[in-house]
Amino acid sequence: MPYENYLSSGMHIGMRQTTADMKRFVYKIREDGLAILDLATIEKRIQIAAAFIAKFNRPLVVSRKLVGHRPVTKFAETIGGKAVIGRFLPGTITNPAFPGYYEPDVVIITDPLVDKQAIIEAMKARIPIVSLCDTLNETACIDLIIPVNNKGRKAIAMVYWLLAREILKVRGTIKADEEFTPKPEEFEMAEAETRIERKEERPERKRRSRTRKK
Repeated sequence: MPYENYLSSGMHIGMRQTTADMKRFVYKIREDGLAILDLATIEKRIQIAAAFIAKFNRPLVVSRKLVGHRPVTKFAETIGGKAVIGRFLPGTITNPAFPGYYEPDVVIITDPLVDKQAIIEAMKARIPIVSLCDTLNETACIDLIIPVNNKGRKAIAMVYWLLAREILKVRGTIKADEEFTPKPEEFEMAEAETRIERKEERPERKRRSRTRKK
């Protein structure tokens, strides 16, 4: 895919914060302080992750934040797997008596910062973890990193679309890019839906601010 498509989705736009773990994936720092991820590395990492995930039969893909709900749901539907959106309930992959129990052989995380419970459970169950990681993420518990903007709705949709396409190619389900019929827009949350998330986050930020002042 032409890099113009990556650029238009903002997949390469990081944060003003860069952890030591993610520094190696940064191409440059813009004048406004935003870190820019290396596009060639993003593309290569998606291919590596696809080859890895394609070997497994029971993938589980996770996103607590709303902006990732449609991308992970469409991704799971496309490659054959299960999506967990919203709060990841304790016991989901570690307690066979749990009503929503699922036994995955690989876990894909949208954001290590907010999907902590899924990471904790995957580690306990010794299940490999693949994760989208932005520049501010810590990666100590991640087995395979996909360095990418994991906060933007277009960026998240694009990376899951690309990952799904590459997995199907590795499996031999499709032979060429042109045979992949879903469109990136089908993986993308609507702007109206993402506004809901932003509104819900504001009271939470205000509560945290008041707590710090005390």
